[in-house]
Amino acid sequence: MPVLVGTAGLGTEVGWWYYKHKNMQSAADSGAVSAATAASAGADLLSEANAVTANYGYANGANNVTVTVNQPPKTGSQTSNLQAIEVIVSQPQQRLLSALFGSAPVPVTARAVALPNSGTGCVLALNASASPAVNVSGSNQLNLIKCNLYSNSSASPSLNVAGSAAVSANLVGVVGEVSGASNITATNGIKTHIRPIADPYANVSPPSEPSCTNAKITVNSNGKTNSLSPGCYKGNITVNAGATLSLDPGIYYLDGANLSVAGNATITGSGVTLVFTGSGSNWGTASIGSNAIIDLTAPTSGATKGIVMYGDRNMPVGTAFNLTGGATQNFGGAIYLPRANLSFSGGNGTSTSCTKIIVDTLTLSGTSNLQVNCSALGTATIGTQTAQLIE
Repeated sequence: MPVLVGTAGLGTEVGWWYYKHKNMQSAADSGAVSAATAASAGADLLSEANAVTANYGYANGANNVTVTVNQPPKTGSQTSNLQAIEVIVSQPQQRLLSALFGSAPVPVTARAVALPNSGTGCVLALNASASPAVNVSGSNQLNLIKCNLYSNSSASPSLNVAGSAAVSANLVGVVGEVSGASNITATNGIKTHIRPIADPYANVSPPSEPSCTNAKITVNSNGKTNSLSPGCYKGNITVNAGATLSLDPGIYYLDGANLSVAGNATITGSGVTLVFTGSGSNWGTASIGSNAIIDLTAPTSGATKGIVMYGDRNMPVGTAFNLTGGATQNFGGAIYLPRANLSFSGGNGTSTSCTKIIVDTLTLSGTSNLQVNCSALGTATIGTQTAQLIE
């Protein structure tokens, strides 16, 4: 009986240690994720980790508890990752029956490593298999200022940067592989085999379109600004070189109609969403020529809040859109064309600009400068804002 009682007591004590370790691991996991999330906001890592672990009953310095925060980690597979944050929680456990085998307390330690969110995305290619889903070639340049590029394609390559082309971004993340990594500058690294990024507008649809007009609209250079009101248009809208078209605030449905803006033409509008829709083999698209002056800004409220261009999810995959105005082309808000093959060149990258691109596939056809400063427009976030637990 003494042997049986002793064995049962020792088993209970070991079980208690395992329980403490499990609880301590939860504290370390939550502390690491919270500290990494705080890092994204520029907050103090140690204070955040201490506050979170204390909620689990492990306050640093109390009851022999030690909470250690390391960036980068001191051990494990992420020691060379300057962004990774390691949280270690330890507390020696006093012996009971096991004191028969030794007098020193039993150390119980839990460890976790998390990566901070590396900023918001401003380019997302949704196609799951295109090779590549994002193509930057020739001498084209893609500059994503303080924002990320994502590609959901699992292909090799998912992102192709060829020739003398270059990509600069906060972070590049692809589900598949990257070709031309030496031509990419990414502050927070190039990450392959990531999980697909969710479509931020998957549950957003514009209101039902109103009755449509079939008339074609052609704007010629006549020395004055021509205006257009929101509504549904089944006839093509053409803005010729030297002409100026101003769009009143509201939603414009292009039902099987094309928007064509020639080089050196001008189109402006605030609080505007262009919805490209259609049926059968007739779907609306857009074509913007080089040096066209584009200044379109999305609504800040309503069903299409933050969306300056919206593509019907029923249009054929690979529907061509050409937005190649260059440095004088500025869209304020999200260009959401989830079934389109977008050829893009535009943006001047000013500190107040806001352009996000969510498309099926993307081909860069010139130099593009995009910066996300979208707080005023309320665009949807591309990518997670929460840190990721990796160890």
